[in-house]
Amino acid sequence: MTEPAGGNPTGPLTGFRILDLTTVLFGPYGTQTLGDWGAEIIKIESLTGDTWRTSGQFRNRGMSGQFMAVNRNKRSIAIDLKQAAGKEILRRLITTADALVSNIRPAGLARLGFSYEACQDLNPKLIYAVATGFGQDGPWRARPAFDEIIQAASGFASAMGTDEEPAFVPSLIGDKLCGMALTSAVTAALLHRERTGQGQMVEVPMLETLAAFNSIEMFGGLAFVPSIGPSGYKRMKARKPVRTKDGWLTMLPYSGENWCAFFEAVGRPECIEEFQVRDPVARAQNIDRIYDRMREIAPSRTTAEWEELLLKIDVPHTAFAKLSEITEQPHLKAVGLFQEFDHPTEGRIRQARPPARFSASPASIRRMPPKLGEHTREILREVGYSAGEIDRLESGKAIRGAA
Repeated sequence: MTEPAGGNPTGPLTGFRILDLTTVLFGPYGTQTLGDWGAEIIKIESLTGDTWRTSGQFRNRGMSGQFMAVNRNKRSIAIDLKQAAGKEILRRLITTADALVSNIRPAGLARLGFSYEACQDLNPKLIYAVATGFGQDGPWRARPAFDEIIQAASGFASAMGTDEEPAFVPSLIGDKLCGMALTSAVTAALLHRERTGQGQMVEVPMLETLAAFNSIEMFGGLAFVPSIGPSGYKRMKARKPVRTKDGWLTMLPYSGENWCAFFEAVGRPECIEEFQVRDPVARAQNIDRIYDRMREIAPSRTTAEWEELLLKIDVPHTAFAKLSEITEQPHLKAVGLFQEFDHPTEGRIRQARPPARFSASPASIRRMPPKLGEHTREILREVGYSAGEIDRLESGKAIRGAA
């Protein structure tokens, strides 16, 4: 078991305060990474809390495993932003912050009194980051966005399946990829602010982010004007798990040298010339036939026998890890990716540590995921509210403390 580091943060973003007005996955994943990298994250929730708190499995309502996976290294304050007293709390917090990150639609934030201009008046150096479904200069700016919507609209589902029968990736890949993009954008804006003293508005739209991500290899002929061929990347459709004598394996001879070594090692050297594997262009044209031949050969050996051979001839490969056994994957276990913690209210939990490593300013897990409103009183005291004022705010239902 690993204990939370506690104490002072050590990451490269130490000293920055981020106000986190995000919910569900896209925004919280991005802000958690900022917290892992040392930033102080104040999670500002409604009185009923982030809806992700009750998504998935939980021991206690409001503290699901999915919620806890993207909300560590944060303090929670619960505020009713429809009340004048709640708005005043947020205004005070904005004056102390380096960045505000929100996935409330910008028009909705403006109606609450927290447009970019209003927040800039309070704090000219503020980074005002909005995590949106669609770019706010486009016709879909007011549409709701969920992962499936973005996979469909970006062409990702077409790439996963076909144009005739699209399919979703069985993971919230749009939310998570865009969360990473959000982390990068906020960090870059903070770097610009440190160099120039200038705050700014940052927008990370899901559709544009995922469509750009997908276009890298999937544009195919569309990368040229006019198009010189179909969209897509043929090798992506051809690659499949390979059945061995006793299981499954990923074999990935990639270069011409890899393919030559593979066919020599399995006693099929005639395939080298038959499929022209030394020539990358011809190899790409023959990739379906090459992979078919590999799948014909694969059942001749067990998975362990293949791993021994492929390791010997330096051909990329790996056995498949079952999702239910991923914590025992040899490499991940050796590097300690999955760690166990004792949560104050939720018992023993398991999480992936921050995967990025910083030699001089290591990321850390300092705080366990918070209960709703767990730090409301603590944060209000920090921005100048007295005990009596806090009691009155609570009795007037402008705030909520921990249950």
